[in-house]
Amino acid sequence: MKHLRYLALLSIFAMLSSLSVFARNKNQQSVDIPDTVQVGGTQLKPGNYKMEWQGTGPDVQVTFLRDGKTVVTVPATLKTNDDQVTQDDIVTGSENNTLQEIDFRRGKEAVVFQQSGM
Repeated sequence: MKHLRYLALLSIFAMLSSLSVFARNKNQQSVDIPDTVQVGGTQLKPGNYKMEWQGTGPDVQVTFLRDGKTVVTVPATLKTNDDQVTQDDIVTGSENNTLQEIDFRRGKEAVVFQQSGM
């Protein structure tokens, strides 16, 4: 009887541990940046970046990582799009190719970056 109890507790612990992994991945995305963009006073060169954000929204801190190293951390706003997008969409401003927004294809969420001087 004790063995069944321990087995049940171990099963519950394993299930909860796997759920926490899914919860952690919710606040990160991989994004391909095709052209050099300006964000928070830093230029991001073309390539693949991992984006992580801290906070539950709408105001968050977004960190861009490349090869496991932090490139820049900037304030942003998490928003919900009306329509689900079919591919990642990177929105830039015409002046200095400033990164304004990233829409994610995986869901209806987007990250809007605060612009200096606004």
